[in-house]
Amino acid sequence: MMQRRAFLKMAGVAVPAVAAYSCADRDEADRLMANAAPIDRASVSWAKAPCRFCGTGCGVMVGVEQGRVVAVRGDEASPVNRGLLCVKGYHLPGLLYGEDRLLYPQKRNADGSFSRISWDEALDLVASKFKDTLAAHGPEAVAMYGSGQWTVFDGYAALKWVKAGLRSNNIEPNARLCMASAVSGFMTQFQSDEPMGCYQDLDRGDDFVLWGNNMAEMHPVLFSRILETKRVKPATRIVDIATRRTPTTDYADMHVLFKPGTDLALANGILHLLVAQGRINQAFINENVVFRRGIEDLKAIGYGCFDDQKERYTFEDVAKPSSLAELTTFLADYTPEKVSEISGVPVQQIHALAAIYGDLPRGTVSLWCMGVNQHVRGTWMNNLITDLHLITGKICRPGANPLSLTGQPSACGTAREVGTSSNRLPADMVVTNPEHRAEAEHIWNVPAGTISAKPGPHAVDMFRALKRGDIKAMWIQTTNPWVTLPNRSRFERTPNDGKFIVVSDIYPTPTTAMADLILPAAAWVEREGVFGNTERRTQQWNQLVDPPGEAREDAWAIIQVAKRMGMGNLFPWPDDNWHEPMFEEYRRFGVGHGKDLAAYAQLKETRGMVWPVVDGKETFYRYTAGYDPYVKKAQGAHFYKAVGYGEKAAFWLRPYHPPAESPDKDYPFWLTTGRVLEHWHSGSMTRRIKQLHQAVPAAYLEMNRADAEEMSLKKGDKVKIVSRRGSLELVVEVDGRGRPPRGTVFVPFFDEEKLINLVTLDAMDNISKQPDYKKCAVRLERA
Repeated sequence: MMQRRAFLKMAGVAVPAVAAYSCADRDEADRLMANAAPIDRASVSWAKAPCRFCGTGCGVMVGVEQGRVVAVRGDEASPVNRGLLCVKGYHLPGLLYGEDRLLYPQKRNADGSFSRISWDEALDLVASKFKDTLAAHGPEAVAMYGSGQWTVFDGYAALKWVKAGLRSNNIEPNARLCMASAVSGFMTQFQSDEPMGCYQDLDRGDDFVLWGNNMAEMHPVLFSRILETKRVKPATRIVDIATRRTPTTDYADMHVLFKPGTDLALANGILHLLVAQGRINQAFINENVVFRRGIEDLKAIGYGCFDDQKERYTFEDVAKPSSLAELTTFLADYTPEKVSEISGVPVQQIHALAAIYGDLPRGTVSLWCMGVNQHVRGTWMNNLITDLHLITGKICRPGANPLSLTGQPSACGTAREVGTSSNRLPADMVVTNPEHRAEAEHIWNVPAGTISAKPGPHAVDMFRALKRGDIKAMWIQTTNPWVTLPNRSRFERTPNDGKFIVVSDIYPTPTTAMADLILPAAAWVEREGVFGNTERRTQQWNQLVDPPGEAREDAWAIIQVAKRMGMGNLFPWPDDNWHEPMFEEYRRFGVGHGKDLAAYAQLKETRGMVWPVVDGKETFYRYTAGYDPYVKKAQGAHFYKAVGYGEKAAFWLRPYHPPAESPDKDYPFWLTTGRVLEHWHSGSMTRRIKQLHQAVPAAYLEMNRADAEEMSLKKGDKVKIVSRRGSLELVVEVDGRGRPPRGTVFVPFFDEEKLINLVTLDAMDNISKQPDYKKCAVRLERA
């Protein structure tokens, strides 16, 4: 197994001092680690900020000289990364200084070209278009589409404007595409979102089971903490459950290869053995667990993908009580032999996984991300992973917890905690609950009945509604849906089609190309902000440099439009001092409800605080006696948020369902998708950073060597990948970082010029409505 230093070299993770532009190649990483030194010029000032990329929330020290960010280094005072950064983190300054930054508002002309206009003209135009659309078509004809990259200020301003100003629930974040199944998993089991554990679990666990998560590339700083734990405690075990070999596999003690979409069967197979062998914590179950079961009929549930764009996916699950006895009967069909036949996982490995979870004294940490969430039964899979912890009592213990990882810097802090979804309000409140609506209306000082009780469409249905013409005005901020939406060709648009689309971003993208109005946004430390990371850590930073040209922060633009629409009462703070009072108003939603955020003044002085923060003290383990001030027990767990379950956690019985689409004679290969170490999301930032772009300049297609030889293909050849929805030409990669099994190909999605989402399927999870990007059937043709 590879050692930690080799991993640090592979991932570009280095000691905590480096100038702005280190290199991504592996030999250069050695030099970087040997020679890294801080910039110590007296003219460089340093200040804290969280990283702008993934949801890990690494602390960064930002070096500023003459009004420019000239360097970054890992923040040694940050408890998240302890001075380490990955290769993307060390290139953060580059995201600000691409040659084609958007600098001024631009309006589309009748001939399709764009002309520069003033901010006053742009804001007046947005206000008038939304006001006219409301008057003519009502609140269901307007929409806002945001992001897990929104700061808390952006998301809160958008939520308040849409729900209390426009009186619409047509607001969604792109986190619906990446984290919604994790939200649904936590909500269905604990009636409160977000994990009970924290990153300390990575230091304190004994076994780490990675479910479909290439952590070595996607969360390398966190993975380095696991490797350090293994260095200190050699008996630590790492299990890589995956559909292909990745860099993570090289560090694993056991690699479990399964057929795409069969993880449901595998999890049930593990549960079968745990129950059959009596490796369960009966005392914990009796005290803390109830059993539930939902609708399981495949025909009744469906997959949410329709040939007719007029169709809407509106399935709602219905829970009924169950029991441990019923679970035993339910699991009888998931024998190791049957599960092996479905999943391709050897019987011996199923037993080995059960032995890991069933070794009750050892701490087990389960980790997952998009592989589980982007799944037609993603909520079910989240439930099943947590079930493994509930039935063994390996939960709410330091070093023994399920931990859902996140991909965006504030998918938790903004999309989830602020509640920027069509059905949500802050602090786990929902628009369908009249008490929650009343509480929000009270805090916002708006009349009773202002907030609609009808949820808006989820993200994919929102864009289907835009295509149909049901939505006529939409504002898109900090995201790139014309790259990231599945089955993307369905959403093509002809400008000047009678709809009005505003896009706020920092660079031209395929999404700005669809806009009627483009607004230049301030990025990262060009404005004051707050992010919330995977472990419930809320982090604040100050504005450190001015944005270029006339770029402004997104929250400011929303506030100015609201004022022009006569909704200034929603934002009653001085134009030059609104960040702190806005945050303190937002805090009111969670205080006293187990979602308490730290005061803004405290966040300014710290490297973030893990909520709930009560009396100025962080809570590292929710629901856990001795850690969580809301738990009144002397010991053990207390799931106090789950009032509907008698303050116990719900164990859900969830069956195996096959994927929405599987290979056949016409489309004989599985396509799986994902990311690479050097790039992030749609690549609109990282592809403009020279060193990262040079490291991986374009998307490619990974093939198994035997499949390539059978088709007389070799590395560097061009191949056309074809699905029932679209096609794309790519270069073949064989025996690269990722090595898929026979019958499977893999394509990363960071390349705006190679849109794999022309090929992907828009099937989605039945509960979270999150699309399944991870599996569909394709064929390959020589290009």
